[in-house]
Amino acid sequence: MKKLLPILLILLGIGAGGGAGLMLKPAPQEVAAINPCGDTEMAADSHAAPEHQEEVEADPATKEYIKMHDQFIVPVVTQERVGALVVVSISLEIEPGRSDVVYGREPKLRDAFLQVMFDHANMGGFEGSFTSSNNLDVLRAALYRVASKSLGPLVSDVLITDIARQDS
Repeated sequence: MKKLLPILLILLGIGAGGGAGLMLKPAPQEVAAINPCGDTEMAADSHAAPEHQEEVEADPATKEYIKMHDQFIVPVVTQERVGALVVVSISLEIEPGRSDVVYGREPKLRDAFLQVMFDHANMGGFEGSFTSSNNLDVLRAALYRVASKSLGPLVSDVLITDIARQDS
């Protein structure tokens, strides 16, 4: 009995420490903001979208909004199985009269957007409070980054118009 008590206390301490670690782990956007690779270009890009949004909001009458034709369906994999599906609708804020260019490049945009959303899901971005503003800002900035690579200055913002999660 005297030898069993220290073992139980050790196991209790390990369990409590593990539980505290899970409760206090940083949110996915905080981990992404740390940028351990030291890639300053990537870090600068992750903050480009919020600054850009402030500039765009000053004159919204000169913009056109294009809704992507279909929703994006992103699986959330937990323990090597699909634990949930996230459905996302996206619209783009572009220069007026240029929707034909966007629709012409839509397959490439969809592919890039899906890759960003799969990466976001794999980092845990669609778990827990996935609709928090910080979490969505990280996703929106990554979507804007790939949209501007494909469309250049034609696109001025990416809007997440609908988002829903269906757990299985």
